[in-house]
Amino acid sequence: MKKVTVIGAGQMGNGIAHSFAQHGNQVILLDISQASLDKAISTITKNLDRQVTKGILTEEQKSQTLSNITTQTDMAAAVQNAELVVEAATENLELKLKIFTQLDQLAPQDCILATNTSSISITRIAAATKRPDKVIGMHFMNPVPLMKLVEIIRGYSTSDAVTTTIIELSKSLQKVPVTVNDYPGFVANKILIPMINEAIWTLYTGTAGVEEIDNIMKLGMAHPMGPLRLADFIGLDTCLSIMRVLEDGFGQPKYAPCPLLVNMVNAGKTGDKSGEGFYNYADPKNPVVANSFLK
Repeated sequence: MKKVTVIGAGQMGNGIAHSFAQHGNQVILLDISQASLDKAISTITKNLDRQVTKGILTEEQKSQTLSNITTQTDMAAAVQNAELVVEAATENLELKLKIFTQLDQLAPQDCILATNTSSISITRIAAATKRPDKVIGMHFMNPVPLMKLVEIIRGYSTSDAVTTTIIELSKSLQKVPVTVNDYPGFVANKILIPMINEAIWTLYTGTAGVEEIDNIMKLGMAHPMGPLRLADFIGLDTCLSIMRVLEDGFGQPKYAPCPLLVNMVNAGKTGDKSGEGFYNYADPKNPVVANSFLK
């Protein structure tokens, strides 16, 4: 499988495109915004430069990786010859259903349609197509070029052949694929995001402050990043979307998002990407605890 289209040039999309291109695949990176595509190529270039500096890649390998990526704003042109499409758009069900309906009409009949969704039902997405056997979840971890795990999610109708193909393809990217079944949040986010939500509740109820909560989890539980800093990194809007999926999918009160999380998202304080969440990122290399969420 050498012809891959990645939909969405954001943080996850550009990382996925980077990984496929680095391992010899011809990648078309699709987005509705040329400015977003230009920013993505700039980000990929900077990340490749970092790999060269660390001795992971040579300059020649960097140049080859970049030459393996082309950009496109027209979906029909981007997927007409694709063997695999990986959708990495915003974590929104209606948007994903719209994209997969279009993909089903435009992509070759034997093309596998994968989604990088972190929580939304693969079965429900697949139902928007006439090829549910060829729809699968391919949940990469962020930052994609560095993280080894790919959570492979089988929908209700995903075929054994497609699952095997995606497992082997993930290995070719030097990733470790782990196959799970299609239930809300899958495994990674069914465990991680409620933990983050609980950390937010801990802050909300005044048990401890931001740094105290993060330091306890880093030093006491050996987490590389505290849960509130991680929430900022993931995006508080994404955390809220996943909690909503868990709450709707399981119907259990324990999955209700903390009111503080809801308020912060409503206020546009979504973490790194907005410049402020639980931390303020005016100096990205030295974030400090924000105070606005305490108002």
